[in-house]
Order: sequence, then structure tokens, then C-alpha cells
Amino acid sequence: MTTLALKYRPRLLSDLVGQEASVRALGNALRRAQVSGHIHHQAFLFAGVRGTGKTSTARILARALNCFQGPTPEPCGVCDACVSAEQPDRNLDVIEIDAASRASVEDARALREQVQTRPAFCRYRVYIIDEVHMMSRSAFDALLKILEEPPAHAVFVLATTELQDVPDTIKSRVQIYPFRLIPVGLIEARLKHVCEQEGVTFDEGSLRLLAEAGTGSMRDALTTLDRVIAAGDGKVVEEMVREQLGIVPAVRVQNVLNAILNGDPTAVLDECAALASLGTDWTSFWRELMLAFRDRLEIEVRRSPGPQDILRLARMLHLLLQRERDMRDSSLPQVVVELALVTAAQLPHLAPLDALVRTGAATGPPPSRPSRPEAGTAIRAAAPQTLPPGPSQPALAEAPQPAPELPPRLQPVADPADLEELRRAVTEALKAVPGGLPRSLGSLPYMARSLAFEGQALHFYFPPNVRHTVQEFERELANPHLLETLRGILPGLVRIAITFDAEHHERPEEILRDDEAFQRLLLETQGEVIEVRRAE
Repeated sequence: MTTLALKYRPRLLSDLVGQEASVRALGNALRRAQVSGHIHHQAFLFAGVRGTGKTSTARILARALNCFQGPTPEPCGVCDACVSAEQPDRNLDVIEIDAASRASVEDARALREQVQTRPAFCRYRVYIIDEVHMMSRSAFDALLKILEEPPAHAVFVLATTELQDVPDTIKSRVQIYPFRLIPVGLIEARLKHVCEQEGVTFDEGSLRLLAEAGTGSMRDALTTLDRVIAAGDGKVVEEMVREQLGIVPAVRVQNVLNAILNGDPTAVLDECAALASLGTDWTSFWRELMLAFRDRLEIEVRRSPGPQDILRLARMLHLLLQRERDMRDSSLPQVVVELALVTAAQLPHLAPLDALVRTGAATGPPPSRPSRPEAGTAIRAAAPQTLPPGPSQPALAEAPQPAPELPPRLQPVADPADLEELRRAVTEALKAVPGGLPRSLGSLPYMARSLAFEGQALHFYFPPNVRHTVQEFERELANPHLLETLRGILPGLVRIAITFDAEHHERPEEILRDDEAFQRLLLETQGEVIEVRRAE
């Protein structure tokens, strides 16, 4: 009985699926040979993963070269050379060699001597060497000269799944044709054609699963289809495919996904227990879950929700993908899966950064001065936090505004040359500006590298990494109350000058990375910086 993989093996270049680049190059080479009467290059190397058509293409090339009408890119298929090429063991001029079993230098020397023999009845003697990377180094050395200058009647076609293991000296003497993984859509279309030719009923979902299970190999997909047809008594349905491949039912995968997105770790553990009772292959389940998660992320992105929702889903998927290797390497994959899923289920409970920043701005006291300028805020929460309810918020809105007059507590600076005294005085003055300034500007004097009152001007010297906050301050320079308030501590003040240093260019992320206390906190809490943003 002939298997589907052999029955539907490509016989022409046009039958190859998913290898358009190599097919086009070989077709052009054969057309040139058809015009000139001989092939211009006599050594080829087909490289790619299993089941992508390397050996089949080598046989097609042998038929195309030896066809009665050839060399031609479209062999007739009826002449003696074409018919015998279908069974290389019966064709003296098409020699297939398995390098995995004939890898010694003696085998290579015997081949080198055999090459001198002219074809029995064909135009070319074609040598197809499969798994050529298995040959020993000395065997490769024995082939070098014959590959570089083969007899006019000999053509070599080497095939390998490990191109990196083929010596560069061999690669430099052959034409390399890459054979890519076949896209899922093309495999699915081919499986549909085979089912129609065989009179097999199927549903679309089942063929999609078979195509994905092939992982880019047409032969693997056809072999699996053969097995499913036998198990399903001539029918291919999704349930049977999942059973044969050990794939978790789709409803189970969706239940786990929904439990994670709803932040329900109990439901996650219940689903994992149910999967364990079914004897689930955790690697297969993990792959199905990641694909389902990716599909849900695409749906959410196309719906255009808020960026926080998209980032939350992306963060979950990233977290789960990081645990894939742990699952493969562990002797207890179920435990690794449960731990990863329960952790991901906690992410929906984390408070958004904006809400935490607003909460701190509304309820927390302002800091005396920042420990690191422009370092931003990075917070990880264990439970949602909300703004204080009730009348506290209206009370903030109804609080009386500062009077336009200067508060009596602002006194002129006794010694403007004293940097610390000048910082404190300017800080108090900025907080007392009528109408109020943004909270971030209250600590501006401490963000400056230095302050100086010279020539009726207050000079601020800033490092470059606080430009964003300073831009807000520059917009406030048009506020007439600002200069008037500062004159209360610096009589005679006429203008404010801002200067940026050129020697420091640290970004907020770099400052956080160099902060030993912050890095120690991340290590102790197993946390990570998700976003760096200045708290307004």
C-alpha cells in the first residue's frame, strides 16, 4: 500500500509547494541548459528542514536533465529516463547515497572512482547524496576535487538538514538552494486537495490543525493525515485530529485563558487539575494556550482599547513565554505551568501606574526633596488602589487659593552666596506663588546642579536629564506672579536664566540602574521596571 506522502510526491518543479525561490532558480538553470544543450553547473546543495522537498527536487532535477526532450524544466514523464527516475534503485544512472551510513573516507574514494564511469543509457549520471553533513572530514576532503571539476557527464546533488555542519570548502564548490519551512496556509491547501482526490470528508478546522502540526514539513503533515484517515474510517474531523495529536480540546484552552484574563487563580488551578486528569501533554497544551493568547491579543489590538489594556495583555503573554523553557526542562511540568498561570492571573489586579500617581498626588505629602532627579516612578502593587471617596475630593477643589500678596514668612535671603540657603528660599518662594505652580516645580531648586544670584539675574544650572521638567518651568516664566514672588527673597531680581550642562547625559533609566538601593529593592521583591514616568 502506497502512503499519501509517496503517492502525492512532487513529479515536476511546478508541483513543489512553498519553495518558489529555489524552483524559479532551478527552472532558469534548466532553460539555459535547454538552449545550450548542457548544464552549466554540475554540483548543487539543497539545504532545509525535513519534509520540505529536497530529495524530491533532486529526483525531479535528474528527470529534467535526462528526459528525452531535455534538458528541460518540464520533463515529459513518459520516456524511459523519466519513468526510471521514479525508481532510482532500478536506474543505473541515478545513484542515491545515504551519507549517514556511507560516511567514511573509503566510501568517498570509491565514489570518486565510480564517477569516472560514463552513463549507461542517460545523458547524465546523477549522484544524490542525502544527509551529506554526516560525512567525515576526510570524506569531504576526498570529494573536494571531484566537486570542483566533475566529469562532463556527472551531476552531484547534495541534500542536508544541517547546513552549518557542511565545511566551507564544500559550500564554495556548489550552488546552494535553500528550502524554507512551508507556510501553514499552503500545507492546509495541499491537504485539502489530497482529501478531495481521495474522496475523504473533512472539516476546515481539522485540516488547519494538521497543517500546524506539520511545523513546516509537508511530508509530516501528509503522514499525520494518513494516520487520522485510518483512525477516522475515512473521515477527518477536528475531534479525531486532536485525539490523534494529543491536542487539548479548544474549550479547555479557552477556559484557562478566560480564567487568566478574569484574574481568577482558583479557576486556573481547577482547569489545570481537569487537564491533568485527562492525561494532558503539557507541552502541547502550552503551545495551544500561547496561540490562543496571541489571537486574543490581536483581537484586542484591532478593537483599539486603551493602551493600558493592551500592555496588560502583552505583559501576560511575555510572562508566560518566559516560562516555556522552565517547563521543558522541569521534571514536574504541571507545577511549572500552574505557577506561571497563577502568576499571570494576578496581573489584572495590579493598579495602573496613572492611578497610583494620582493617588499619591492627592493624598501623599510632598517630598522634601527628590533623591534622584528625573528618575521617574516605578511601582508594582499587589491590590487595586483607589482615590479616597467622599467629600475629600470636593474639599480639595474648594480650598481657598493663596492671596496675591506675598506671605509674611518670605524673607530676603541673608547670603545669596550660600547655596543651601538659596535653595531653601527659592523652594519656599515657588510654593508660595499665587495661583500655584505644578507640584513638580516645587523641588526644582534641588534638581539644579547649582543656583546663583548674579547681576540681577537668578541663574539655574541644570543637568540635561531634567529637560522635561525645566520645560514646564520655562512656560511659567510668563507668569507675572512668579518673578514678583522671587523678588520677595531676592530684592532687585530682574530676570531668570536657565543653563544646561553639556557633560552629563544620563537618562532616567540609567540613573535607576546605577541606584544601588533601588536595584536591591528590585532583587528582594523579584520586581522589574515596567515604565519610568515623572510623578506630576
